[in-house]
Amino acid sequence: MKIALPAEEDKQRNMLIVFFIYVSVFINSIVFFKEPFEFYLGYLIYIALLPVFISRYGLNRNLFFIFLILLLSGVFNTLVGNDTFAQFFKVFTGLTLSYFFYYYVVLEFDYDVEQLFKWYLKGCYIVALIGVFQFLSYQVGFKPGYDFRWIFNKWGTIMGGNFGIRINSVFAEPTHLAAVLSAAFFVALYNIFRKVPYFFTKFQSLVIIVIYILSFSGLGQAGVFLTFLFLAVSFGLVRYIFLLVPLSILLFNFLYNNVKDFRERYQSLIDLFTTGKFVLGKTHGSSFILYNNYTIALENFKSNFIFGTGLGSHSIAFEKFSLARDFKVYGFNLNSADANSMLLRLISETGLFGVSIFLFLMFKCYVKRDENNESFHWLISNSILIMILLNLFRQGHYFLNGFPFFLILYYFNWVAYTEFKEKSLIGAEEIPEKNL
Repeated sequence: MKIALPAEEDKQRNMLIVFFIYVSVFINSIVFFKEPFEFYLGYLIYIALLPVFISRYGLNRNLFFIFLILLLSGVFNTLVGNDTFAQFFKVFTGLTLSYFFYYYVVLEFDYDVEQLFKWYLKGCYIVALIGVFQFLSYQVGFKPGYDFRWIFNKWGTIMGGNFGIRINSVFAEPTHLAAVLSAAFFVALYNIFRKVPYFFTKFQSLVIIVIYILSFSGLGQAGVFLTFLFLAVSFGLVRYIFLLVPLSILLFNFLYNNVKDFRERYQSLIDLFTTGKFVLGKTHGSSFILYNNYTIALENFKSNFIFGTGLGSHSIAFEKFSLARDFKVYGFNLNSADANSMLLRLISETGLFGVSIFLFLMFKCYVKRDENNESFHWLISNSILIMILLNLFRQGHYFLNGFPFFLILYYFNWVAYTEFKEKSLIGAEEIPEKNL
């Protein structure tokens, strides 16, 4: 039961929590220490607020049993040698704290999913404006304006793209920007084609779109494709298929012919998955890393397919099954801990149990657009689903950039939509009775 507070005090406390959400989602380029694990600024927020939330709301039964199973599975795997206690404890603790924290955040704001989502959108616009400043600073040669290493200690200037620099704004790398801003990009592109925009103005939407593209991220390019696809499906695939297919072909051809990194990654992935052969100096390193982790996850899954080998155990499986064990060239054994993909890591570390939970949430809680009874729920659902898919594909870290927050928002958005539909049906049934 929520403790009543004076209105002004309650408002100040809520805005402080909103600020903390901003920090945990957008500011992960500050690390306090790196050994024995990387301690991000967001972790301080979990530690400070979780005891308060638990005392106020108690423990959620469903989350408790999910993490109890992960705990028992992890302890068992450490005993049989599939995992190490240090690795398991590090990942399990971070994952548990983050999911419970963001669950309590939704409770704290009385399940107001739309307001929480709008605060996320506002944060994305601020990030995009910083990206604009970064881009313009690079063009005029103002180094402090495009190189933020004087602010962040886990951050780097990424050169490349068609304008000399790939925009990453406050994020450690452009891929992180593409993952976090993907839901906002969906909303922004939706706004461009609609008379009445949602939250963003047309200008703000354009800023989001431009910065997203200027990240020149392969993950961002996948986000662009998914956005067009989801919008086409939402507004009638048959009606828009003639627009979607040519646009997709044009976009692919432009990227393939003009973005060298995209062309090399794409061609290398095709070659690896069709032939399984790696050619040093020809095969793109990132493509091989993804393929290598795919092979490792598959082999690990075969022998531990129900519960996997425990959280944090992929690095152990990497040592057993890596195709790059004998490579002497640096770089091909990177991402041994996070599998270079959350889906591959889930398959390897949690087996059918973890993968099933994600698939159940994605399909069961999806809200499609109903043009006869339209609400904001489908827009939030589709935009967050794109973020989930991108993270599953390439972001191996379970809770970086507040990913659990969006998964929980996705679930509660479906809950809110279910209640919205029930109220609409009740209202529709009551109208004829009133006219009798």
